[in-house]
Amino acid sequence: MKTTIIFDLDGTLMNTLDDLHDSVSYALREAGLEPNLKQDTRRYLGNGIRNLVNRSVEQTCPTADEALKEHVFETFRAYYVAHSMDKTAPYEGVEEMLKECKKRGFCTAIVSNKLAPAVKDLHKAFFADSIDVAIGETEMVRRKPAPDMVNEAIRQLSLLHGREIQKSECIYVGDSEVDLKTAANAELPCIAVSWGFRDRDFLIEQGAKMIIDSPNELFEYL
Repeated sequence: MKTTIIFDLDGTLMNTLDDLHDSVSYALREAGLEPNLKQDTRRYLGNGIRNLVNRSVEQTCPTADEALKEHVFETFRAYYVAHSMDKTAPYEGVEEMLKECKKRGFCTAIVSNKLAPAVKDLHKAFFADSIDVAIGETEMVRRKPAPDMVNEAIRQLSLLHGREIQKSECIYVGDSEVDLKTAANAELPCIAVSWGFRDRDFLIEQGAKMIIDSPNELFEYL
């Protein structure tokens, strides 16, 4: 029996694409580079913001050195922390799904490769009453697809709920190949969502066994 749901954030619970793209575009322009298309930003999401920035810089400036990439990254990070909620919002049906999770007594957590301050801000603004724990990228915990964030979420949930939650009770929900790998590395089953940053066909190619097309379908697998 599943008692615990661990969610990815970007592309799963929230549509963060516009704010991330705006932040990358700002950082590239500030460095004198041409911004990429939004569809490129979408393709580069899922493996952490440094990967997003590096690939964005390399696309618009193939000869970029590490110093330029670092400059763009620092500009992006400062801008995004200040603008992470300008256009970001939960996907349609997500808030209702989370209320139902709480009603049914599920333990819930967010694990995200987004910077921890932005994750905390989004959790507080949108999910403080519906999700128990939120883990973002820090120097102390390896980012996904390593299992560390999932393990930390389970540890914090266990402390919060006063009992040791077993992995056999947990299921992971995400929208990308990184999430599929994270779940596998953490030895959890994974439900993939088709409304995020990767299409259904791509998820199938990456080995997804359970795919849902709307948030309320989640309960069919719990």
